[in-house]
Amino acid sequence: MKATESTNHYFRKAVDLLGIDEHVALRLITPYREIKVECPLLRDDGTPATFTGFRVQHDNSRGPMKGGIRYHHEVDPDEVNALAALMTWKTAVVNLPYGGAKGGINCSPSKLSQGELERVTRVFIERIHDLIGPHIDIPAPDMGTNSVVMGWIVDEFAKYNGWSPGVVTGKPLELGGSLGRDAATGRGLLYAMQAHFAALGRKVGDFTYAIQGFGNVGSWVARLIHESGGRVVAVSDVDGAVSNPSGLDIADLYAYSRKTGSVVGFPEADALAGEDLIAQKVDVLIPAALGGVFTASTAPRVKAQFVVEGANNPTDPQADAVFAANKITVFPDIFANAGGVTVSYFEWVQNLQNYYWDEDRVDNELHRTMVKAYADLSAAAKEFGCDFRTAAFVVAVRRVHQATKLRGL
Repeated sequence: MKATESTNHYFRKAVDLLGIDEHVALRLITPYREIKVECPLLRDDGTPATFTGFRVQHDNSRGPMKGGIRYHHEVDPDEVNALAALMTWKTAVVNLPYGGAKGGINCSPSKLSQGELERVTRVFIERIHDLIGPHIDIPAPDMGTNSVVMGWIVDEFAKYNGWSPGVVTGKPLELGGSLGRDAATGRGLLYAMQAHFAALGRKVGDFTYAIQGFGNVGSWVARLIHESGGRVVAVSDVDGAVSNPSGLDIADLYAYSRKTGSVVGFPEADALAGEDLIAQKVDVLIPAALGGVFTASTAPRVKAQFVVEGANNPTDPQADAVFAANKITVFPDIFANAGGVTVSYFEWVQNLQNYYWDEDRVDNELHRTMVKAYADLSAAAKEFGCDFRTAAFVVAVRRVHQATKLRGL
């Protein structure tokens, strides 16, 4: 199933539950604007190359559009459209005054030098600078990009529009970034789990965990779970996986992976095939890498009681049906991994006010936002007798629908 088909499937479920008119539903799901640009590059060796850049701006009924920019060789219009729509629903779930957008360049960043990455970034922004901005569309880091890339973007945008640090989030602190942004998605996952486990009379430290992906999101949530007393027994990255039933020493694993470039070969653990990570006998499974992980063929392998989606769009509808049949509780991506966009919102607010917060304030505001969002999801799940993913879409679509009506159909 294509990424857009999966996203639209959940949207349609929410539309049916809310009784939204089909003509209005079409407006809610149709992107506001789709952008495709040529990104020519002169390589370091003097040879020319051309890449394609995309930006899909999905909805602006609740405020300026917001979403990451990813550099990956599989970036295509279908993926960008789906992720832009998911950003609309994600920002609405946690009640941020944003709509959704997403963008990217179809390239392999590992095959480009630092200078080549900077030049292709600058030409991309040169060609879309009049369609983004602090009150129009605010990009952020995503797969294959980071704070350094955001620094190039804010500088390139300034050439045409003057110094406007609020045009992007996830920037270096020296250029107007926010404390707490690096850990935000992982910390949001922790707060989401804390909220649900507290409702069950339990805590994070009562469970065992397996984490697929050990990049920014996976490594942060692993460290935060470990600090909270949880036992992380398996971790994977693109090269493979490691496990230790007694619990991995996450601090040592993190240091090892940063030194060697992978978790593979960690001396305090056993080797594990990467594809077997999802089949580990743990309480909580956290996909924190690429989307499309759980399908009709892979979902039956999951033995966890909870799936907490750190990645974007990791579960297709057929896999959700398997999880439901197996009584596995899923924390959907548009709620669980919303910590990143929430702290991006805090960064944007600080940029507009030119007044910066300490890290405790950032973390406390993130905690308040995630707890409130969990309460809203729980109420919707009870109201409609549905799972958390359906409840998240109901909350989001209802908010976007109401804003669209109030602004005038």
